[in-house]
Amino acid sequence: MADCSGRWMDTEPERGFGPRGAGGQSAEFNRVFTDLLPRLQQAAASLTGNPLAAGDVVHDAYLRIARRPERFLGHPQPYAYAFTTMVNILRDQWRRERRRIPMPEVPEAVARVERDRAASDPWVGGTAELQARWEVVRLLGLLTAKQARAVALVDLDGYSVDEAAELLGLHRSTLAVTRRRAHGRLRAVLERERERGCG
Repeated sequence: MADCSGRWMDTEPERGFGPRGAGGQSAEFNRVFTDLLPRLQQAAASLTGNPLAAGDVVHDAYLRIARRPERFLGHPQPYAYAFTTMVNILRDQWRRERRRIPMPEVPEAVARVERDRAASDPWVGGTAELQARWEVVRLLGLLTAKQARAVALVDLDGYSVDEAAELLGLHRSTLAVTRRRAHGRLRAVLERERERGCG
């Protein structure tokens, strides 16, 4: 390849896919992540309520984890590591959405767009379901990362307390206490919002 002065530069073209570094580590990272893809896609679909959005979240998680593949490969539970990354990505998205100023809606136009979208897209579950999903992500954002992981795995993803504790590498009682505190925090937030008339 020539640089701006016309001199030939000795550069090697990029090859392959995935994280840079040792070829063996890159191949191992891709193998492990690919093995987890069905579970990650299912978990992301459960969190977002939309298989298309779920694919984006899994892809973003792949890109984020690929920056430091050694952490992922060295983790005792790679699925838990990837799941946590996806939850963090969704929390970041929700925070960005919260800072946006909503535009006034024209009811007839909004209703027409929603009808057209629902007719053309079998995955669309309606505005109410989408709002409920975003409310879940908003509430997860009010918890600590540890609490959000516990609630997401047990209450959203359907794992038992024992299974979730194993995935996160925690003792069962630690996870149960963390989840109980998270529930208490969420109840307190929802009660405050109800009293203020926010709900």
